[in-house]
Formats: sequence, structure tokens, C-alpha cells
Amino acid sequence: MTRPMHGKTVVVTGGTAGIGKETARGLARLGAQVVVVGRDGDRARTAVAELRRDTGNDRVEAMLADLTLKRNARGLAKRITARYGEIHVLINNMGVTRAGRVLTPEGIETTFAANVLAPYLLTDGLLPALIRAAPTRVVNITGGVPRGSIDLDNLQGERSYVALSHYNQTKLALMAMSYATAERLRGSGVTLNVAYPGHAYTSLNKGLPVGAYPPVARPIVPLLRPLLPLLYGQRAAVRASRSSVYLASDPGVADLHGTYINSACRVVAWPAAVLDRRNRDAVSAICEKLATAPTRSTRPAG
Repeated sequence: MTRPMHGKTVVVTGGTAGIGKETARGLARLGAQVVVVGRDGDRARTAVAELRRDTGNDRVEAMLADLTLKRNARGLAKRITARYGEIHVLINNMGVTRAGRVLTPEGIETTFAANVLAPYLLTDGLLPALIRAAPTRVVNITGGVPRGSIDLDNLQGERSYVALSHYNQTKLALMAMSYATAERLRGSGVTLNVAYPGHAYTSLNKGLPVGAYPPVARPIVPLLRPLLPLLYGQRAAVRASRSSVYLASDPGVADLHGTYINSACRVVAWPAAVLDRRNRDAVSAICEKLATAPTRSTRPAG
């Protein structure tokens, strides 16, 4: 029997572990050719072998790139296009958080670079390959607690930085950028939607110190930590992949565009901060400014 994603090429960033790997697993089971993107060669090889074995799909491959660097995001888009020609689904799943504020060698705050700028650059770089294969889909994955306000004067933690609070804000900023990008893509044959995965205990949050949490939560973090693997372990990661697999593959949402779905795969209202055009315009302008700014580097590209 033909599987529903047979003949489709899907790119999943952050696809070598956690929710991204479960997303890749779900799409490989549906017959897609899946390209998982990761930074670590050993982990990528292990993930590919596991996914091929578990799904019976040998069309799972890996590409390596540190997407916190602009030049690597652009380079990855070129390599994917050269190798595959056409892309049917791009899932911008990769998420990063850092315990303290750290700038990339290109001078951009790392969490913002990974969670907002990388999806912006990769979508733009792969757009010709997506348009060639249209109708096609882009799925951006939010996370954390994406609500509240967007502090446009502190998008890169310039004035204050608490790791998980900043992570939440970058995911709101991702949503604002996604909404604006969807408006620009209307009529192109490429849909763009945002999925909320729910919570899972993954490498993203396992090593964070107590100080990475908002002050009000810090007293209870040591008490909750032993429970997190039980409450949000592997099963939670599988559940958290469902919304992205749904947006990537379900025939019933082929025409869905510019929407936000929750972990139960239901369309829900965008957060108020995303509906504020001033935020969308400002975040998009910052992404464009960073994307076009001359690159400075202190080490070779990874």
C-alpha cells in the first residue's frame, strides 16, 4: 500500500533528538524521504540508523549544520537544494536555550539566532525549492510558554536575561515572524503554519541550572526535577510531535495557511502579541537587518 508521504522530501531541523526526532520518525513511517538536520555527526548517524531500522524506511538521511550561524543556514539551504532539487515540507523545529547570555561568533545572541533568525533564513533559502514542488508546506514549531508581551528593546537579551523567560519570548518572536512571512507567501503555493508541541523533557532543558528559571519558580525546581523524566519523558516527546506531523502531512490541512494550532491539532487564536502588527513588523525588520548585515566571525564555519 502506498504511504501518504511517499515521494515527498521533508527537512526537519533539530531532527536528531527529542521532538524533532519523533517528528522525523512519524513522517518516515508515512513514507517520506526525511532529511534530519543536526550539529553533531555521531548523534546524526545514530539517529539515522535508528529511524531507518524502526520505520523500515531507508530514505532517511542527515545533514550537519550549526544553524545558530547565518552562513551555515544559508549554506545548508544551498546544499539541500543542490542535492534534492525540490522540497515538499520544511519543519523548523530546532530550539536552543542557554543558561546565560551568549553571543554567536557573528555577534548575535544565540537563542534568538537559533529560534528566530535561523527559521527566517532557512525558509528564505529553501523557498525556490519549495515553490518548484508546490503545493508545499512550511511548519514552524513554537514552544515553552509563548504568551505575554514581546519586549522589542530586549529581543536579544540586551537589557535583561533569564534563560527560560528569554526562550519564551524568542518563541513569541518566531510566531510574529511566521505570521508576517505567511502574509508574504500568500498565493505562492507554499503554506506556512505554526504548531505548538506541548512539553517534553529533552536535551533542550535537561541541563539547565536553577538560575535559568524565572525567580518565582526557582524554589520548586529541585523538587520537580526527579518527576520530569516520568511526566515528560519519551512518551511526551512522541505526543509533542503530533502537531508538526499533522501540519506536515494531513491532506485535510493542505490549504491551511497563516494559522496556529495547539498540541491537540486544533486551530487556536494567535497570542495578542503576535496579532499586534507593530510587533510583527519590528521582528521582521530585525530579522531582515541581521540577515543582510555583514557577517563577522572569529572561527571557521561549522
